Amino acid sequence: MLKAAGAVGLALGLLGVRLLGIAAAVGLVQFFLCAVIRHVQTRVHHNMAFPGTFLALSVASLALALAR
Repeated sequence: MLKAAGAVGLALGLLGVRLLGIAAAVGLVQFFLCAVIRHVQTRVHHNMAFPGTFLALSVASLALALAR
């Protein structure tokens, strides 16, 4: 549910609601950062690539939103 809300927020950010897009990108970065931290804490390293990749994409979308 949170990932879907973030995706909708990013889409609205692309359509011109800049502040909502930035807020959605920040939320997604926080969400995936917590996911990576939880994977490290529980020592589940075999599927670390998925949350790590999504974290990198979220950081990139936040950087692009702030650069506009």
